[in-house]
Amino acid sequence: MNNVIIDFNTRVQEVNGYFIFLEDLIKERNKLAVLHSVGKYKIQSLDSELAKTLKANGFLWLYNLVESTMRNAIEAIFDDFKSKGVSFDKMKPQIRITVLQNMQNCFKTSSPKNLHSKISQISIDIITATFEREKIFSGNVDAKVIRETAEKYGFSCQTDCSKTKNGQNLLVVRENINDLAHGIKSFEEVGRDKTIDELLEIKEEVVEYLRQILDNIQDYLNNKGYLDGEI
Repeated sequence: MNNVIIDFNTRVQEVNGYFIFLEDLIKERNKLAVLHSVGKYKIQSLDSELAKTLKANGFLWLYNLVESTMRNAIEAIFDDFKSKGVSFDKMKPQIRITVLQNMQNCFKTSSPKNLHSKISQISIDIITATFEREKIFSGNVDAKVIRETAEKYGFSCQTDCSKTKNGQNLLVVRENINDLAHGIKSFEEVGRDKTIDELLEIKEEVVEYLRQILDNIQDYLNNKGYLDGEI
């Protein structure tokens, strides 16, 4: 999880840098210097239409943070299973079901011969041999998906609602990204619907929600929350 947290913090810095830049332009703390003629620049404020596009881009930055963070975190869980030699037989039932689902999906794209080459101890190796990182999420990550993922693996999805709104703004981010990706709305339309202050609030809540989810996953791994206490 250390690498996951490092990557998360790096991406958060990138996101913060973009939003600081955007806020300064919109609130005219900074202005643009546009080359007007040879060697001469004209200072001008940010065009209102361009501001809408740049605000819409903010949702792209946030969704990239959401999906990359959760994909990296789930991969870290499987890395932990592998490094600790966790046996399928000792896992909680819901995780065993997830592994079996992974195995079923794996057989659709990989031959038994290829899978066999990755396995020497089936009760241990089957867990990571059938794990496919690129298929964890499909471009629709929001708080509901994260709650469902938490239930599948057994880590907590509880966060401080006063700081995170329990991740409800992840849905706002996801819906805006889908509208842009499928051409339902233009960048101008998406950017028009939110003020810069509203965007900054969304950003803070999304970042805090992800940070607390990562803390939960770290606790889950430290306490071996994937083991079945009934065994």
